[in-house]
Amino acid sequence: MIQARKVCNNMDDTRTKAIAYQSQVKDAFFDQVRYHVDKLELLVDDREWYLPKYRELLFLR
Repeated sequence: MIQARKVCNNMDDTRTKAIAYQSQVKDAFFDQVRYHVDKLELLVDDREWYLPKYRELLFLR
């Protein structure tokens, strides 16, 4: 992921950079990162996990 981000960061045009981030970084790595974060949320105690958990975000009003 770091290498893919380096390639995207070297682009000058903002629109091209955004499209590259979406296709080369987000699409390539998001599912893997999401899987591991979901597993961590189950392992880490609520008192130690300061960020809102995904299941909590689903039911915010």
